[in-house]
Amino acid sequence: MPPLNHYSNAPIPSKNPKKKEMKISSSIFPIISIFILLSISSVTPSDSDDSDDFDDFFQCLPKQSDSSIPITDAILTPNNSSFQYIYQLRANNLRTFLSATSRPVAIITARHPSHAQAAVICAKRHDFQLRIRSGGHDYEGLSYTSDVPFVILDMFNLNSIDIDMSTETAWVQAGATTGELYYRIAEKSNVHGFPSGVCTTLGIGGHFSGGGYGFLIRKYGLSIDNVIDAQLIDANGRILNRKSMGEDVFWAIRGGGTTSFGIILSWRIKLVRVPPRVTVFTVQRTLEQGATELAYRWQQVAPKLPKDLFIRLQPEPINNGGNNKTVRVSFIGHFLGQADGLLRLMNVSFPELGLTRNDCLQMSWVESTLYWAGFSNGSSIDVLLDRVAVNKVFAKEKSDYYKAVIPKQGLETLWQVLMDIENIFVQMNPYGGRMEEISDSETAFTHRAGNLFKVLYGIQWSESEGGVNATARYVELSRRLYNAMAPYASSNPREAFINYRDLDIGSNESDETDFEDAKEYGAKYFRNNFIRLADVKAKIDPKNFFKNEQSIPPLPSH
Repeated sequence: MPPLNHYSNAPIPSKNPKKKEMKISSSIFPIISIFILLSISSVTPSDSDDSDDFDDFFQCLPKQSDSSIPITDAILTPNNSSFQYIYQLRANNLRTFLSATSRPVAIITARHPSHAQAAVICAKRHDFQLRIRSGGHDYEGLSYTSDVPFVILDMFNLNSIDIDMSTETAWVQAGATTGELYYRIAEKSNVHGFPSGVCTTLGIGGHFSGGGYGFLIRKYGLSIDNVIDAQLIDANGRILNRKSMGEDVFWAIRGGGTTSFGIILSWRIKLVRVPPRVTVFTVQRTLEQGATELAYRWQQVAPKLPKDLFIRLQPEPINNGGNNKTVRVSFIGHFLGQADGLLRLMNVSFPELGLTRNDCLQMSWVESTLYWAGFSNGSSIDVLLDRVAVNKVFAKEKSDYYKAVIPKQGLETLWQVLMDIENIFVQMNPYGGRMEEISDSETAFTHRAGNLFKVLYGIQWSESEGGVNATARYVELSRRLYNAMAPYASSNPREAFINYRDLDIGSNESDETDFEDAKEYGAKYFRNNFIRLADVKAKIDPKNFFKNEQSIPPLPSH
């Protein structure tokens, strides 16, 4: 695909934080592309001092990287015809462009670890903020937007996957996607897999570090529960492994999000065993077909099922015309075994669902990753090698953890809000199994025993619905749903999942990290682990170079 926009002589954002640039929107839609061009053409030219800083930064980069693989080939500035295309390509929430007040001064599409090291050293030396992007799936766009002058370090080209079947391990670079990982494992074995996300274009670097999960969560836990080593670039540009970074830092980057501590170059993972054939199913029931009673029962059953069975509950509003609205609830299951064994288990544990043999599909584990990603039955596994998300939308997501069963009255409240909003989806993912067995302090990821299920609320809309005005309206609707479920969700604090990033729960300015403000969102994401994370931050990055609106600050000294 050719670049969507070609432009030159775009100004460098001012390094004066008080000097605000015009808001620039960007997306795959032509109307927004036109808006970008108009916005860029009307921005005030940069101050000469800012331009000097910019030039000094670029002169620094080749001096700090491997000359045999020139970093100059990896640098994109607004003068490059492909700059806007690459910027948009891995920016997956179109809403975030509406709030971005500046473009990056550059994108460094690292092709060698030394390019990432140079980005750290030179950005730090010349006072540019660094945002790190692997797959671009940050729900608030923090990996590719900022309100201060910044550089994007794009890890997408660092995507090698080295599998050693003799040890059942693999080294996976940060820019690889979950789909590529599944594909490469399948090339080597039909009885191995890995527990990570359902979406196949997630970047491994960020996804793992926040506690990535998928349909193997109840059997094998999170991605980070199966990580045994890592390579991390610290704020001084050094590449550290588990031994040299120390166990405290290794603890922190597994569930604490790495962008507060450094840049993940690669993870070493332990592959997990899966049977040659697995079984998947989807059973759907509307409210008129008893969905409320089944959803109520699911809450009691799903977290207690054997580890080999995972059943997601996914309600969505449907409109049958006029005012004939209802909610359809999907029960989407994955069983590490064949259909006969699944049916015997379901007939004992959840007979109310009425699962039949005709509902069940048997396939290889890698084929089941396609099923969960929404590809049609019979699709080639080659689609796992498609690295960039398509059909991008404007979206706002929020999350919750539930420690008690939602009463039927609460479910009815949920159904009503869904029908009122319409453009919304909810995913309820059961815990139990392996998640009950791992201590909430073993890694930085704290949401373990005591949780029945985790919930994602997502609302989506298109540019045709009104741009900025639509964004304000739909974001407010997402908050309405979130508030409606408050009586039933976890509390004190109301916990949240960092991979479902949500700035509504608390944030800082782009270039400031107030500890008291950070405690607010830190308690929700990390509970009692937040203080230890801040202590680790003070050791690995005491000057707080790695930061964003929801990063972890250094623990203040007393």
